[in-house]
Amino acid sequence: MKFFIDTANLDQIREAQDLGILDGVTTNPSLMAKEGISGKEAINQHYIDICNIADGDVSAEVLSTTYEEMIKEGDELAALHERIVVKIPMIKDGVKALKYFSDKGIKTNCTLIFSAGQALLAAKAGASYVSPFLGRLDDISVDGLNLIEEIRTIYDNYYFETEILAASIRNPMHIINCAKIGADVITSPLPPILSLLKHPLTDSGLAQFVADSKKLS
Repeated sequence: MKFFIDTANLDQIREAQDLGILDGVTTNPSLMAKEGISGKEAINQHYIDICNIADGDVSAEVLSTTYEEMIKEGDELAALHERIVVKIPMIKDGVKALKYFSDKGIKTNCTLIFSAGQALLAAKAGASYVSPFLGRLDDISVDGLNLIEEIRTIYDNYYFETEILAASIRNPMHIINCAKIGADVITSPLPPILSLLKHPLTDSGLAQFVADSKKLS
């Protein structure tokens, strides 16, 4: 399973890259704003800066909602760097845009997926990734993991190459459960990823090893 980090914070991206487990980055306008990045030129430069740190795909989200505007904006984003993936919303014109970019050989990430039907349409249109929002479904008492299982079954039935990118990850168990049911990718803030490192028995065991090693010297 691939690990993407969901942030616009360059320091966190560097930390994940240095850890040796980073496969890509996702971000969005809200995360950009959180880092104080605003204005088209600054946002585009920030995407380039991210690509210069991370080795994998970097999702760059269009802000438009009409087909013509998404095409124009997406072409501009894809031209920024060879590893930019154009992030498209799951709307009617978005599906049309997915097909356009797929035919051009430009990678896409269809975002705001909340149903298996939406994921099916995105795959049919040639999306490289679909992003079901696991945590947001859990927030309204809907089992987000069940959606990922449904999408996995559909994609396996018909050999779709679209990758399932589990988004809106809130905790380390989301990551583990996504791995169990076959999500291709998770995108998460850094803290849940780092939480996978932790276990009290590891801490106590290491403390014992260190204590015992001091007796040998």
